[in-house]
Amino acid sequence: MEWIANPEIWIGLITLTALEVVLGIDNIVFISILAGKLPKQHQRRARRVGLALAMLTRIALLLSIAWVIGLTAPLFTVLGHQISGRDLILIGGGLFLLAKSTWEIHEKLEGEEGHAGAQVAPSFTSVIIQVLLLDVVFSLDSVITAVGMVQEIGVMVAAVVIAVVIMLFSAEAISSFVNRHPTVKMLALSFLLLIGATLIIEGLHQHIPKGYIYFAMGFSVFVEMLNLRLRAPKAAAPVKLRASYVEDKPAGGTAGQSQ
Repeated sequence: MEWIANPEIWIGLITLTALEVVLGIDNIVFISILAGKLPKQHQRRARRVGLALAMLTRIALLLSIAWVIGLTAPLFTVLGHQISGRDLILIGGGLFLLAKSTWEIHEKLEGEEGHAGAQVAPSFTSVIIQVLLLDVVFSLDSVITAVGMVQEIGVMVAAVVIAVVIMLFSAEAISSFVNRHPTVKMLALSFLLLIGATLIIEGLHQHIPKGYIYFAMGFSVFVEMLNLRLRAPKAAAPVKLRASYVEDKPAGGTAGQSQ
C-alpha cells in the first residue's frame, strides 16, 4: 500500500487518465459513426459495447506489452550496447509515437477531411466486429503512451478504466470541448512527441526522472488553461482541425436516410 502515499504515482495516474480521454476522442467519433448506421434503438447499446471493447483491448495490449518489457535478457549487442526485448519495445514504441503524433498533427492541420461513407451492413454484429478490429489500431498509441509515463501496470490499467468510464458518461461533452478548442488536441499530440522521445532514451539505457516529464506537461496544461480563460469571447474562431472520420450527409436531405 506504499503507492497510496507516493504523490508521483497519483500525478501519473491523473495525467495519464486525462491524456487517455483526449486521445480517445477519435475512437469515440468512429464508434459513434458506426453506431449511427444501426437502427435508433440499437445505437446507444452499440456505443457502450464499443467503448467496453476499447477498454478490454487496451488492457490486453497493456498486459502483453508489460510482459515483454519484463524480458531484460540481452538479445544482441549494437555498438557495445546490449539490446534486450524490453529495449526493442521501448525504442520501437518511441519511434511509433513520434511518427504517429507527427502524422496526426499534419493530418489535423493540412490533411484532407476523411469520410465515413462506406456502406456498413445494418447488423449489430457486423458493426461490433468493425469496432473491435479498429479498436486495436486506435489503442496502440494509448497503450505505448501509458508504458512511457508510468512503471506500475496497475496504474496503467486504472487510468484506462477511469478514462473509458469518463468517456462513457461524458463523450459528447468532451468531444464538444476538444472541437471548440483544437489547441487542446494539438497539446495532447505534442505530449506524445515528448513521451516518444523519452521512450527512445529509456530504451538506450538513459533514465529520465518522470517528475521532469510531469512538470513539463503540467506547466503546458496550466498555460493552455490560462489561454482559454483569457481568450476574448469575440476573438476570431479557432482553427478547424481536419477530422479523420466525418459522417456523410445523405443526398436529398432526409430522403436518403435509412428507414
